[in-house]
Amino acid sequence: MFLAEAKIMSAKMTVTQPKPFVSGTIPNEWTSGICDCLMDLPMCCFAFWCLPCFACITARNSGECLCLPLLDAFGLIPPITTAMRVKMRHRYSIEGNLCEDCMYSCFCGPCSWCQIAREMKTRGN
Repeated sequence: MFLAEAKIMSAKMTVTQPKPFVSGTIPNEWTSGICDCLMDLPMCCFAFWCLPCFACITARNSGECLCLPLLDAFGLIPPITTAMRVKMRHRYSIEGNLCEDCMYSCFCGPCSWCQIAREMKTRGN
């Protein structure tokens, strides 16, 4: 009887191997800095010489209304540029805060739009 119980117990025993641990690293930073224009010089030149056109194209590529960035002209703090930076941070889980977004939007408008466009291009829109 002991032999029959041993066969039944061995038949029910399962062996599980440990599964490999795969860590998905999603960067929580911008893929390029605010002044990394050398990464895409033609895009930065376009933004510098014709910011309204560049901002409208970038807004359209992100799924917003084409003419939305033109509303930036009516505020002390550019509301649309700030909102687009916040949108990109939330979409790609980028660390930062509203104060930084406002500062970059106010004092580095063209560079901010370039950074947004580079981020969409790098991460696949």
